[in-house]
Amino acid sequence: MSAITTTPESAYLSTSGFEDFLNAHLGQEMLRFTTAGSVDDGKSTLIGRLLHDTKSVYEDQLAAVKQSRVNRAANGHVDFSLLTDGLKAEREQGITIDVAYRYFSTSRRKFIIADTPGHEQYTRNMATGASTADVAIILIDAKAFARAGSLLPQSRRHTYIASLLGIPHVVAAVNKMDLVGYSQQQFETIREAFEALASHLGLSSIQVIPVSALEGANVVNPGLREMPWYTGPTLLDYLETVPLNQTATDGPMRFPVQLVLRPDSTFRGFAGQVARGTLRPGDRVMALPSRRETTVSRLVTYDGDLASAAHPQAITVELEDEIDLSRGEMLVPADQDAALPGISNHFSAMVVWMHEEPLTVGRTYIAKHTTRSVRATVRAIRYRVDVNSQQQLQSDSIAMNEIAEVEFETNLPLFFDRYADCRWTGSLILIDALSNATVGAAMISGALENVAEASAEATRISLILLGGRSEQALALKTALIQEGANAVLIDDDLIADTAIASVVRALELAGAIAISTRTVPQAVLSEIKAFAGVLHAEENDNLKSIAAAALHQPSEGNRR
Repeated sequence: MSAITTTPESAYLSTSGFEDFLNAHLGQEMLRFTTAGSVDDGKSTLIGRLLHDTKSVYEDQLAAVKQSRVNRAANGHVDFSLLTDGLKAEREQGITIDVAYRYFSTSRRKFIIADTPGHEQYTRNMATGASTADVAIILIDAKAFARAGSLLPQSRRHTYIASLLGIPHVVAAVNKMDLVGYSQQQFETIREAFEALASHLGLSSIQVIPVSALEGANVVNPGLREMPWYTGPTLLDYLETVPLNQTATDGPMRFPVQLVLRPDSTFRGFAGQVARGTLRPGDRVMALPSRRETTVSRLVTYDGDLASAAHPQAITVELEDEIDLSRGEMLVPADQDAALPGISNHFSAMVVWMHEEPLTVGRTYIAKHTTRSVRATVRAIRYRVDVNSQQQLQSDSIAMNEIAEVEFETNLPLFFDRYADCRWTGSLILIDALSNATVGAAMISGALENVAEASAEATRISLILLGGRSEQALALKTALIQEGANAVLIDDDLIADTAIASVVRALELAGAIAISTRTVPQAVLSEIKAFAGVLHAEENDNLKSIAAAALHQPSEGNRR
């Protein structure tokens, strides 16, 4: 029988040091940045060098890259682009196709990198990767600039997109300085050209840094030997010290409601993410669109109540009064009229189109803005942008990867800020109602009319009654969907007559039209008519006229 041994207490490692390390790491600032530029400017190589020199690459990853049969680096250098170009096609062609995300940290900050493609046909990927960035790194090939005598079109395109997306800081990394002999004169020429472009686009915070991603000069370590004439920060120094944008925290509060939580009769809370500003218990808030005012009672989280919550925290808000508030609606400050968001169903937005089928005037899409989904109809295309020259061109459609300013009209009002003021409440995505594909990303420029009146909204059809005609109901649903609308049959045995009003209200907030063949009690109809329009279709009405009446188009339909 073996003897039982006791481990001395001193043999146990103290966890306090490790917990202190974790707490310090969790408390670090997070900076998101994207890289973009022309094809073969060295974006992936730069990121690979950044990861390698900050000791953020595992030994087995580095060994696999060194042993790879694909190696485009010259003179025995490691091809660092292979650390980020993960797709087979990317490695074979030596280009970036999809957006690659990488994570690393230093003693000062944590970083999320979005390595975006340079080809013009992947512009939509670049816009996606850059949409949440705090810093955009635009790669400029020093040798290609010397050969062309100017900035390449894709460098101009991506700088324009960075300005369009409102990225607060832009840094031009003049790469491949080793191929121009680390020439200060060449760098100064490139710097002047980029600063002129940035000034034209209205970029206020820019930095130009000469680097050699292949040799590692001025990426993490200073290139004192190669470029003694440069006295500015290295790329990593810049990323560690650039101030983060606080607009989303400092602006007026916006709280889109995502979910209503009611676990029992004693609690009713509204879950969501603070999209802008700061929320505290005791704040007077207004619910939109009802404009009912109340006071915040508690800010509830899994870890306990909070004294305050700011963007981008996810919380549950408990209010002092019982008010009608559902998914897609919003809480805003009640004491500052000037701080109210735009409230309109007619607005203009800059659109980056992402689908093979072009955007055309008259088409209706599903617009998802914060937690609110509505039907959005294209009313006009103001102009299309030639991103290489920034000229505004007339157009009646937008093809994939093109950018244009578009006028939209929605079936329900949106509560928004201009994208220039707040990204989170100033952006939306466009979804094809039939395929459910995301077809476009839009940045709201501003409202085009006054606040939508509640009486006008109440006239919008949200319920169609067909009086027992089940086959016609199915055909009508198909006809409405073909017109770009959302339509749902609500003749389910599990939906009681007393619940019809709640179902219609929920579908209305989701931008859908309810269809029913049942006989709805008059009391329920009165409740529905208080917030929405009801269409009673006659037996001799055809599908085309019913659909046109429901969508407020000229028709012979009968609305009662």
